[in-house]
Amino acid sequence: MGYNKTVLLLAMKRRTELGKAIAIFNQKGGVGKTTTNINLAACLAMKGKKVLVLDIDPQGNTTSGLGFSKRDLELTTHEVLIEDDIHPEEAVLPTGVENLFIMPASVQLAGAEVELINMPGREKRLKMAIDILKPDYDYIFIDCPPSLGFLTINSLTAVDSVLIPIQCEFYALEGVSQLMSTIDIVRTNLNPGLEIEGVILSMFDGRTNLSVQVVEEVKKYFREKVYATVIPRNVRLAEAPSHGMPVIQYDPRSTGAQAYTEFAEEFLESEGERK
Repeated sequence: MGYNKTVLLLAMKRRTELGKAIAIFNQKGGVGKTTTNINLAACLAMKGKKVLVLDIDPQGNTTSGLGFSKRDLELTTHEVLIEDDIHPEEAVLPTGVENLFIMPASVQLAGAEVELINMPGREKRLKMAIDILKPDYDYIFIDCPPSLGFLTINSLTAVDSVLIPIQCEFYALEGVSQLMSTIDIVRTNLNPGLEIEGVILSMFDGRTNLSVQVVEEVKKYFREKVYATVIPRNVRLAEAPSHGMPVIQYDPRSTGAQAYTEFAEEFLESEGERK
């Protein structure tokens, strides 16, 4: 990507421990990827963790969900991926949540799939940026697009693990075998250390037998990788993005905010941290 190796070495000296990079990924749309990206990151930031979210979905829902206008951005993930003379930190912006930062997306990112085709090291363009950013953050979360193109491959190549949101609906496990196959291919060819971080169940409705049955089926498939916390259907959770803020700010007493707070605590505990 043209970054000077000295810059990378100096960046890595800023902290003795590197942050952890996690892709939030499911090629099935509408399962809560962006909701989880925004709200888990915000809850961790409020617990004192320095967190960066990368929006690598051309729809830019994480970007708008944190209050940014996609038309007013100068530098985004697109420039970091495509241009060799952009230092990744130049594209990072503070959000309205203390300790939470974002590398936003714009509509230009939609053309990145084509632009990357003939680039050298096309699968590792994002990894080079992440490696520079890791020393400055405790956690880096990437909101992946619901597809299996170069943007997703770049994301899976760049991270330590994958967090999989699954919606509590009839077709919950549809496409999961393809998702796992994609992860295995990336692990074999590009990122041998790639792990499954965990599975978070979203849009749970305890009044229906279907939601309960989906939880049971997902636990059978993923076993101990499924988080105990389940994210419920919640009006406030759905409303928060239109106000450009995470639900913990929009309505901290809502069931959605409480669920993501519990999830953040469980996440930290699984990471060996207690807050």
